[in-house]
Order: sequence, then structure tokens, then C-alpha cells
Amino acid sequence: MALAVGVGALRAAFQMLLDAVIAVKAETTMFKPLLGNIKSTLDALQPMIEDIEKYNPKEGLENYAMQMEEGVNLVRKCSKVGVWSCCRKYRYTKKLDELDRCLQRLVDVLKVQGIRDVRETLVSLRNIETVLHRIEGNLVTQNQSEKINGWSAVPEPPPVTVGLDVPVKELKVKLLKDHVSMLVLTAAGGCGKTTLAKKFCQDQEVKDKFKDNIFFVTLSKKPNLDLIVHELYQRKGSQVPAFQNEVIAVNWLQQFLKETGQSPLLLVLDDVWSGSESLLEKFDQFKMSNYKVLVTSRFAFPRFGSPYHLESLNDADAMALFRHSASLDDKTSYAREDLSRKIVELCKGFPLAITEVGRSLRGQPIEIWRKKVMEWSKGSSILASNSDLLACLQSSLDALDKEKPILKECFLDFCSFPKDQRISAATLIDMWAELYGLDEPSLSIANLYELTTQSLANLVDIRNEREADGYYTEHFVTQHDMLRELAIHQASQEPIGQRKRLTIDIRGDNLPNWLTEAKHQLMQARLLSISTDGAFSKKWPNMQLPKLEVLVLNFETNSYTLPEFVKKMDNLKVLIVTNYGFLPSELNNFQLLGSSSNLKRIRLERISIPSISKNLKQLKSLQKISLFMCSIGQAFGKGSIQILDALPNLAEMHIDYCHDLVELPAELCDLIRLKKLSITNCHNLSALPEKIGKLVSLEVLRLRSCTNLLELPDSIRNLEKLKFLDISYCLSIKEFPEHIGEMCSLKKLNMRQCSRLQDLPASVLDLERLKNVICDEETEILWEPFLPLLKNIHIKVVKEDINLNWLHEHPSCMDSS
Repeated sequence: MALAVGVGALRAAFQMLLDAVIAVKAETTMFKPLLGNIKSTLDALQPMIEDIEKYNPKEGLENYAMQMEEGVNLVRKCSKVGVWSCCRKYRYTKKLDELDRCLQRLVDVLKVQGIRDVRETLVSLRNIETVLHRIEGNLVTQNQSEKINGWSAVPEPPPVTVGLDVPVKELKVKLLKDHVSMLVLTAAGGCGKTTLAKKFCQDQEVKDKFKDNIFFVTLSKKPNLDLIVHELYQRKGSQVPAFQNEVIAVNWLQQFLKETGQSPLLLVLDDVWSGSESLLEKFDQFKMSNYKVLVTSRFAFPRFGSPYHLESLNDADAMALFRHSASLDDKTSYAREDLSRKIVELCKGFPLAITEVGRSLRGQPIEIWRKKVMEWSKGSSILASNSDLLACLQSSLDALDKEKPILKECFLDFCSFPKDQRISAATLIDMWAELYGLDEPSLSIANLYELTTQSLANLVDIRNEREADGYYTEHFVTQHDMLRELAIHQASQEPIGQRKRLTIDIRGDNLPNWLTEAKHQLMQARLLSISTDGAFSKKWPNMQLPKLEVLVLNFETNSYTLPEFVKKMDNLKVLIVTNYGFLPSELNNFQLLGSSSNLKRIRLERISIPSISKNLKQLKSLQKISLFMCSIGQAFGKGSIQILDALPNLAEMHIDYCHDLVELPAELCDLIRLKKLSITNCHNLSALPEKIGKLVSLEVLRLRSCTNLLELPDSIRNLEKLKFLDISYCLSIKEFPEHIGEMCSLKKLNMRQCSRLQDLPASVLDLERLKNVICDEETEILWEPFLPLLKNIHIKVVKEDINLNWLHEHPSCMDSS
């Protein structure tokens, strides 16, 4: 009786949903493609609903009936969404997609149950195999007529593909190696991973090798091993019983792979999401020479080996794809061709963006093209005008929101920096230490690696070293412009006054309207980013940001003035100032920071330090200062206040790529609470002050890649708390101080590529706590006479790349695309 009630409710809900979809699809144009997809799924489901008793459904029909009833309300709401309501448009697009997937799951459940029950009723028939094949043939025919493709059938790639010939060749080289059983093909959503996988399966060499033993399975977010195994066997024309648990399903999978793997077997697992590692392990645990698995995913799954990263399209391929999507022919006018090039440039080789934008402009008058190009060139989002593209990219963020919300926040912070520019990992470390409590730099780097494995960013170490010693100056983050637009779009969904992060990007003197409106002056943001170009000259309006913790200022001018409202930021903890111009910039109004009683971290890039040191005020809470590519000159010696009085609690100082630094200012040695001093890539630095021994609290001294540094002062012996000394790539140092053994706390020494170092003083035998020494093959020899007496020391020899071009590499001049 209960089953009858459930069937009746399901049929009624189904009919209501079908009627609603037909009616609304006829009324609205906004959701027509999605409603068309749902209509196709309902058409496939209709004969099953009408004949549902014969499927003997064992899953609760009430749940599906309720979901259909909710779907009726959803579809009706879609008819009321206005054209300009981007937020509601995106939200309903996502919900309609979920509704379609729910209906497709019901199709799969009923289809599998129907196959299983028909087989059970035919067990007693003499010609069972012939009958089964006939039934499955009818099912395939029925599926084809209903436009439902079996999971394991190999789908055809689109009729026109571009830029995939080289990736197909590279995939063959990587996957068809004897020792490789699984390869992950990864990229952000919308980059063409599935299309590449389809084209790979249709490659003649691949078809010759695997013949009919190619299976293509789409998994998506919630893969069902039971259904996957049934579909694989169904493709073979074999029968399997119902699985009582996952262990039995795995056993049947193993049997399938053993039987099918007698000949070369290729299995494509498409659209695999984070959290599916255990499922992938079930497919990867069976090591057979003829068995290959190709996984497409937005996630790199590093535990399964080095992935293949699908790159963006080059200019020629991007233009070819756009011309096809927009239906342009050889007779297209010059004006439209010129606009096409501008649009392709804005899409930055992102296939889905190129395709969707091309389709949206197909058949439109040239005035619409000009309007769109003008809007996008001025900063309007391509995502905001294309719901399918937005939904594709947004789904990656939705997954983060549920599983790792801090990662999502970190991703959204990337929009605080100008597009087409690398983001320094050291900058993010400072920001995230205060915003999210990631006090250890390695925690922030770990988050960047996770975002990289999920194709939401790309972490680059320009030195390509794996020695984890807390040195992240040469780590940078790059990101595709479409992902940056996604971060900006996501951050803009809240009212301006309620946003956690504010990003203000100003071209010329064109301030956003809301910035000058009094009602928006009181804001709740914790992070504020302001980017201006070389034409900006206006005075900043007053802003009230009582909760602001991180201020990021990006500019391109030779002189920059801190906004007056900085002195009212009582809660400010991190200041990031980056000049993207070529020469160091004068920074004015620096004295305003004297009122920032909670300021802990300052990072300055391409700033003239003398311009701020002469007006230095007391910053009692400041714990860390970083100077990157700054002009040091005669800084810190002629200020109105002694440096120890100005920075009484400074614990970290980083000086990187400051090429005019010839001698470290002796005044810095007065910072007696300094625990970490890092001076790297200052190639003209030739001497350290003898007073450096006054830094009695110092625990880390890094002098990496100071290629002209001649010697270490004798007073270094007084650094009794020093635990780590890094003099790697100091090519000019010829000897250690005689009494270096008095550094009684030294635990780690990095002396790679100290090529002029001739010998070690006998006092190294007094370094009783020294555990780790990092050398190259030449400097290792210097330790050999002492090793019999240094029982607890570990010498790590690192083979070097003889290419030293990195010594003169300008990190800001590298391509950031």
C-alpha cells in the first residue's frame, strides 16, 4: 500500500513539473537552454514513470517526489527573474542544474534496477544470453532515441576543436609509458579537459592500441561505485547481481579489470572532484601493464603522480575558436575582425570564455560588439554577462566553501592585486598571518599549494628548490584573469558597507561613485586594496574603516602620498605598499602611521627608504618590516629619531633585491630585539658592520645570494642565540671567522656555492649543536677532516644547476600572463 502511495505521489509530482517546465520555457529566454535540458531529461524519464511498477524501485520514491515538487516552485520563480538581476540569475542557474542532475540520477537508478530485475526473471530461460543481448540492444536503442548516452560509451569530441593536437601527443607520451598506470589531466573549469580526453580517445594511435577496450565514465561530485561497475559490465554485455556493499562492488571491479585487461584497456574517469581520492585508489590499485587510467579533474591529486596541466590557448588557436563560435567567415569586415582580436585578448586564451562570448555575439549588430568591448575594456566583468561561464567557475568555489572555507577566503584575497602581475607569496604570508591566524609561513605556503592543486592558482618558485627553510622570497603566485574576475565577482555579492574585503581599482581620476557618497563612508571591511595608475592625481575622500586590519596600496607613480584616512585606522595590522613602476618611488605622509598603535607588519616594494626614514615615527607594535627592490641609500642614519626608539619591538627584517645596498647601515645593529635578519640577492653588498655582534637576540641570519660579500665580521661570534646561518651563493667569501665555534646555538648551516671558500677554521669542532649542513659537491670536501669528530652532524649535498642566470634575474620583469 505504501509503495502505491509513493508511486502515485511521484507520478503527480512528475506531471506538475513537466507542465511547469513546458509553460515557463515558452515564456522566458533567460533560462531556455537549462529548461530545455530538464525537458529532455523528463522526456527520458516519462516512460519509466508511466511503467514504474515493473522497475520495482527500492529507493524512497517520496524523496524524489518532494524534489520534483520543489522543482515546480523553482521553475515558476525563474519566470519572474529580471534580465538585469545577475545575482538571482546565477543562483537559479545553479539550482536548475542541480534539479537536472537529480532527475538524471532517478533515470540511472530506474535504468539499473530495470536491467537487474529483467535479468533475474530470465534466469530460467534456455537462451538467456541471446535474450539479454536483445534486451540490452533495445535499451541502447531506447537510450539513443532519448538522447541518453551510457556512461561508459566513448563520446565524440565537438566537431571543431583547436589547440589540442600538441596536448594529445604529450598525453600519449606520458600515459603510454610502461611504468605509468594513471595520469591526471588537470586545469581550471572551462579549459577543455573533457574535450581533450574525448579527442585522445579518438586518436588513431590510441584506437589502434586499445581498439574497443576504451571506457569513458563521467563521475562528477558524488560518484557511485555501484552504478559505475554496473555500467562497465553493461557495456561488455555481461550481467552482475545487486551489490550489498562496497567491498563486493570492488571485487566485481577487480574481476572486470582482470578479464578486460587481458587486452590493452583504457579507462577515462571524467570530471572527478576533490574528495574522490579513495575511489581513484580502487581503480589505481590494480597494476597491469596493459591497463591505463586517464583522469580529468580540476584537482591535481598529487598522490597519483605528476599531473598533466592543460595550458590556455595561444593567440592563433583562441582566434580560430572565437571565429567558429561567433560564426565569422572569410568575408567578415575589418572592423569586426579588429573587435574580435580585442575580445580574444580579453579572454586570455580561456576556451569556455571564448566560446560563450562568441556565441553571445553571434548574429549581433556591430554596435553591440563595440559596446561589449568598451564595457569589458573599462573593467566590466565578462563573467557577469555570461551565466554558464560563471556557473562553471563558481562550482569550484562552492566546493571550497563546504570543505575548506579558509582556502576560499585565501583565494578571494588574490583580487587585491592588479591583474597581469605576479603576487609575492611573502606578501600573502604577512596578510594571512593577521587575517586568519596563519602564524607559521609554511601554513600559508601549504594553502597556496592546495589552491594550485585545485587549479585556482599557480605557485611558482623561480629557483625551483625544495629545501624547506622558511625562505619564500622567490615564491610567486600567478592566476588567470578569469579566476581573478571570479574572485572579484564573489567578493562583490554583499553590499559595499558589509563586505569583508574592498577592492578599489581606479583608472585616471575616475573614482567610483560609491566612494564619494556619504552613506558608504562607514564600512566593515577587514581588507582594503587600492590600485591606481600613473594618471591618478586626486585627493582621497574620507573613509571610515574601524575594522580594517590589512591595507594594500598598488600604484605606478614616482611619488605616492599615503591617504589621510590612514591615521584613523586604529586596528590596522598590515601595510603592503607596492610600486609597479620601474624606479623606486618617494613615499610621503609615512608619519601618519605613528597613530597606528596595532601595526605589526610593513612590506614596501620599490620604495625610496630615505624618503620615509627621515620622518620615521615610533611604531611600538611593529614586529616585521620587508624591503623588496627598494632604494636604501643612506637610510636610517639621519632620521629625527633613533631607530631603536622608532622600532623598539622589531623582530624581523627582510631586505631583498636592493641593488644599491653596498654596506649594511650600522644603525640597524641597534635593533637588539631582532630575531631574524634576512638579506638576499643584494649583489652589491660587500660588507657587514662589525657591530652586527650586538644583535644578541638574533636566531636566523640569512645572507643568501649576496655575491659580492667578502667576509663575515669577527663579531658574529657573539651571536650566541643564532640557530640558522645561510650564506648560500655568497660567491666571494673566502674564509669563516676564526672563532665561529663560539656560536654555541647554531643548528643549521647552508653554505652551497661558496665557491671561493678554501678551508674551515678548527673552531667548527666546537659547534656541538650543529646538526645539518647543506653543501654542494665542492664545499662538502671542506668538512671531511672534521667528520670523524662531529658524530651528530648530517651533511646534505645538493647537486647544482650550472646555469646561474637567476643571479641577475629581475623578478618583477618576468612574464605574468
